[in-house]
Amino acid sequence: MNLYQPHLVRIEDIVDETVDTRTLNLAFKSPETASAFDFKAGQFGLFSVFGSGECTFCIASPPTRKGYIECSFKLVGKVTKAMRALNVGDTMGFRGPYGNHFPLDEMAGQSVVFIAGGIGLAPVRCVIWNVLDQRDRFKDVTIIYGARSVGDLVYKRELDEWAKRSDVKLWQTVDPGGQTPDWKGEIGFVPAIVEKAAPSAKDSYAIVCGPPIMIKFTLPVLKKLGFAEDHVFTTLENRMKCGVGKCGRCNCGPVYVCKDGPVFTAADLAALPSDF
Repeated sequence: MNLYQPHLVRIEDIVDETVDTRTLNLAFKSPETASAFDFKAGQFGLFSVFGSGECTFCIASPPTRKGYIECSFKLVGKVTKAMRALNVGDTMGFRGPYGNHFPLDEMAGQSVVFIAGGIGLAPVRCVIWNVLDQRDRFKDVTIIYGARSVGDLVYKRELDEWAKRSDVKLWQTVDPGGQTPDWKGEIGFVPAIVEKAAPSAKDSYAIVCGPPIMIKFTLPVLKKLGFAEDHVFTTLENRMKCGVGKCGRCNCGPVYVCKDGPVFTAADLAALPSDF
């Protein structure tokens, strides 16, 4: 088997999350592949447009929902531009799943705090739905999500759904100046809202994903709230290229993000070189 040969997937649906962010719903063209495919929350894949290249993205849909996978991406370069040009019914390539995953079995019976910024909600969304689809396995569920502006909030339809659930505590925020006249959420940067929400660290895990600067300033807040470093998880997708540890692009010290990650604890991050 060719390590780099992708599975063929067909675009079943397209949702524009923002002006530059889109979600593709994809189904495997091979019934055998569709039947056998499985993954765990936090794993990633290589999504390709033939003739243009491939990009690394998390699988944004949860493993609890079978028959499809979803990919959410922001328009930033050649491959994502080619992805934006595709329509329902078109064919793409997919390699994966790769990498490790969030230890949901370890988190069972505990509370989970999800913290995300911008498009960083995509990998967190996968875990959120995994947890909500198995809601009786977990205690409190808190979601804290922010973006630069109201227009930059992704998965708005799902944010509305989570806001209506009695078994979820949802905090939404936008950066100062990013609000609209009808905005009813918080105004402020994500780390400040985490401190304001003050989720309990007792019997709790936290999952954080977003811009590096957001993660950098959120981790000390969680530490202040009492979260142990081995109970705080994040996921990294930066600098990955081949997905299988061959190209070395994601190497950092002794770590290959694609093989040893992309999910790391705060303790893992502290042990990596400071320029990572």
